[in-house]
Amino acid sequence: MPATLLLGCLLAADALAADAPVAPAATPAASTATTTRLDVPDVRYRERTLANGLQVLSVEDHASPTVAVQVWYHVGSKDDPQGRSGFAHLFEHLMFKSTAHMHAEQMDRLTEDVGGANNASTGDDVTNYFEVIPSNYLQTLLWAEAERLSNLNVDAANFKSERAVVEEEYRQSVLANPYGKLFNAIDPHSYTVHPYQRPTIGSIADLEAASLPDVIDFHHTFYRPDNATLIVAGDFDPAQLDAWVDRYFAWIPKPSTPVPQVAAQEPARTQDLRYTETSDTAPLPAVALTWLIPPAADPDLAPLKVAAALLSQGESSRFYQSLVYRSQVAQQAGADADGRVGPGLFTAYAILASGHAPAEAERLLREEITRLATQPIPADELDKVKTQLLTRELRQRQTAQGIAFALGQATLIEGSPARVNSDLAALQAVTADDVQRVLKHYVTGAHSVSIDYLPAPKADHEETGHAK
Repeated sequence: MPATLLLGCLLAADALAADAPVAPAATPAASTATTTRLDVPDVRYRERTLANGLQVLSVEDHASPTVAVQVWYHVGSKDDPQGRSGFAHLFEHLMFKSTAHMHAEQMDRLTEDVGGANNASTGDDVTNYFEVIPSNYLQTLLWAEAERLSNLNVDAANFKSERAVVEEEYRQSVLANPYGKLFNAIDPHSYTVHPYQRPTIGSIADLEAASLPDVIDFHHTFYRPDNATLIVAGDFDPAQLDAWVDRYFAWIPKPSTPVPQVAAQEPARTQDLRYTETSDTAPLPAVALTWLIPPAADPDLAPLKVAAALLSQGESSRFYQSLVYRSQVAQQAGADADGRVGPGLFTAYAILASGHAPAEAERLLREEITRLATQPIPADELDKVKTQLLTRELRQRQTAQGIAFALGQATLIEGSPARVNSDLAALQAVTADDVQRVLKHYVTGAHSVSIDYLPAPKADHEETGHAK
């Protein structure tokens, strides 16, 4: 089935599965409805590795005269030096500054001025830089990405200016956002030894303590060809692409020292823990719960993602119906199965309605999770959620940029580019038994971390975070 026709079928199915105002859990037994398994076309990628270690992935697609160029570096906030959180995030900004042959912000001129776009992001495990441009500008962008890999100016002026930008981003997204401190506290409270406990955005204190030699050392350690993956998707000639990649990237030397790897192993939780965070800006309380789950490469991630969607995707979801619609304890509730290269997190949270306390929301969150784990899951509810998840993935793959992102996620987070062609089949294969098995193993049968988030008393302007 062609990809466009497949997407049309899924969108129609998604529309038929629109949110209903009735709680799915009210159905007493599983129905017999099933979704026909769809034969999803493979992403036909090519893979090669240069002598200097650079991994190159490409997907030829002439549907549009555009091309996506992405460079994914195998470095994220988990690789930040001790006491220097935010370094990976800082480099996301520094990479847009000057190089030996480019002015600061010239990536904007090379993309936006020809009708394209560029951006970057930092995560726990990766930092990626991505552009989409008319395909006749592919050579220029390959040169530019090689240039900032090999010739970035890591100097005092660039360091200080971008450190100030990152610190302001922290103030806006964490301090000024009423619930920014809650979500920023999840990783520090959820991990005990793994460096995932350092939030990606970093901290102002750590950034202020950093020196230029610290930054230069970080750059030399992680920004190197054998720690990067170049992904090109869209309208290009494969032979010409190979020639340009060889010309601009192959000469970059591979350092003699190995790339440092995180060796920390997060221990299994032996008890439930509870923390309290207070906020001067939050108008209402909130609560968050977390459980440890396996890495993204584990096959249990697919049913965990389906479980999170059953709990929180849309107004017919179980959390919305229980906490927002019926009891009106919360104004918002959600769940997420966050797969990472290392141990991930299953998270449930609620932002409360006026007059309610975190304990009320926590009780309802746990009740809905337990109900999902122990009572029959209606087949039509499961089919609907799986269709929505599949539709979202296929919609992303309708563009060269989306295909490149899917390939990068499969390669760097899940461990192999081949996962881009097996993940959707794994999603379709998830059964109700799978959902209940993973919930019982990783969530209802495991220890949790709870975070109560409280508005600070009017006379108390101190921010606290402590274990009870």
